[in-house]
Amino acid sequence: MNERERLGSRLGFIMLSAGCAIGCGNVWKFPWMCGQNGGGGFMLVYLFCLLLLGLPVMTMEFAVGRGAQASPVHMYQKLQKPGGKWGILGYVCLIGNIALMAFYTVVTGWIIYYFVKFLTGANENFGFVTMITDPMVNVAYLFITVVIAFVILSYNLQGGLERVTKYMMTALIVLMLVLAGRSMMLSGAKEGLAFYLIPDFSKINGSVIVSAMNQAFFTLSIGMGSMAIFGSYIDKDHSLLGESVNVILLDTLVAVVAGLIMFPACFTYGLEVNAGPSLLFDTMASVFNNMEGGRWWGALFFLFMVFAAMSTVLAVCENILAMVRELTGWSRPKGSLICGIVIFLLALTTALGYSVIHFQPFAEGSAWLDFWDFIVSTNILPLGSLLITLFCCNNFGWGWDNFIEEANTGEGLKVQAWMKPIFRYAVPVAIIGIYVYGLATFPWK
Repeated sequence: MNERERLGSRLGFIMLSAGCAIGCGNVWKFPWMCGQNGGGGFMLVYLFCLLLLGLPVMTMEFAVGRGAQASPVHMYQKLQKPGGKWGILGYVCLIGNIALMAFYTVVTGWIIYYFVKFLTGANENFGFVTMITDPMVNVAYLFITVVIAFVILSYNLQGGLERVTKYMMTALIVLMLVLAGRSMMLSGAKEGLAFYLIPDFSKINGSVIVSAMNQAFFTLSIGMGSMAIFGSYIDKDHSLLGESVNVILLDTLVAVVAGLIMFPACFTYGLEVNAGPSLLFDTMASVFNNMEGGRWWGALFFLFMVFAAMSTVLAVCENILAMVRELTGWSRPKGSLICGIVIFLLALTTALGYSVIHFQPFAEGSAWLDFWDFIVSTNILPLGSLLITLFCCNNFGWGWDNFIEEANTGEGLKVQAWMKPIFRYAVPVAIIGIYVYGLATFPWK
């Protein structure tokens, strides 16, 4: 391959990293997880998981990427001690990113479909179940999502991905604040905000903690190299703890504001806050259909959602493309074409999972989407985060001193000596405990 591509600016790096983190995890999954897990109590545990687990793991992932100057498929090999066996983790990262896109591209297609429906004024007589059981709609909008992503990625890094993401993220934040302002003026805003922001400690239990940890890893896209790739594209002007704080603050802002948009609306119109995955679709569509000027507010809302979802699709597909190119030496256009075809074919399982390709891996009503999400959210993200922690903090991996030297290079917040026990012991112990509890209580059947 040619000399490694670079991002053009620090803003580009922060927007890209935040764009990877900000997506369906914030604005689709976070509100319904929060609704199903008791509102404010879940929010509190989630914020704690971001601080205790998310921040250290993101810093380590950025450091491994910048230190290796390689994609996740080779970064462990480049940094490990002679004779180490860490290289296999790179291939697990590749599998994890592909498994994520096997359902994420389909959910993004659903969001684009809803945006088109509201924009064209055809927003009265359609619903979530009708949409997911229509093979033509699912395949067509999956195809549109994959084509948009890989056409952008076929251009060079600064001219394609970095430029598009900067515009999308700016538009996303503006749209989000406008919609939150509109939601605050609804009659049920006070009750919605109370449910969302005031913790009910009686509702916090083991399953809420597991859900909060998995959600923290999912929303930050950490544990499978999605952040490491952007670490490998930046220079050493800024330390990595500070950059991680910037990305997490931006990511958390979007997740919190998504709830500020949705919960006042739910309480105003008497809709279920614990509707699950359909909360974004059926519930919010009902809100806009009952609202004056709802067609246009709905179009704005789902445009915001399109930007959020596409920013993650672009970032994760860039990661897949970088790994495949390192393994094969292909050019960007050739890699984009082949990766796009493979992801489209694999995602057909999810797209057709509610109509043609029936598969019930777990409890009744589960489908391909739940299978892919189980692989990524329940397993690869927490286990990948655990392994990157062991790799960075122990001499049988990269080692604490090497990690500190890389992470603290440049201006900004530094990893302090007193943090070592947190990084080395608290993070892995917490991940193992919550992961095992999660598997033990998982709704297998």
